Amino acid sequence: MFIRLLILFTVVPLAELALLIKLGNAIGLWPTILIVIATGTLGAALARSQGTQTVSTIRTQLAEGKAPTEELINGLLILVGGVVLLTPGLLTDILGFSLLVPFTRNFFRKNLQGRLRKHAERNQKTSTIIIR
Repeated sequence: MFIRLLILFTVVPLAELALLIKLGNAIGLWPTILIVIATGTLGAALARSQGTQTVSTIRTQLAEGKAPTEELINGLLILVGGVVLLTPGLLTDILGFSLLVPFTRNFFRKNLQGRLRKHAERNQKTSTIIIR
């Protein structure tokens, strides 16, 4: 876990910085700054619309007596995507947008659901052993 956090907080920002410097050298300072501002603005608008739509779907499913499990995971992924888009950089913007667009978000949701299912099954086996 420590290695993952170390990579997250050191390698990713360094890669972002290197990419922004390369882009700035290629197209100039102000176009690079405008790209960062534009992606942040577009990302915030997309996060808001997708978040509102997801909350509406959750409310509808709850009113129908259904468990909104997929929509709750979608909501979490939209939140993470919005937060990642707040981080300046192109790599994080790509990740953030991929979490906000429904088509690509489905890939992440299915992956996360599989991991959560495995984690729950593993914990259920452990708790069964402890109870006996």
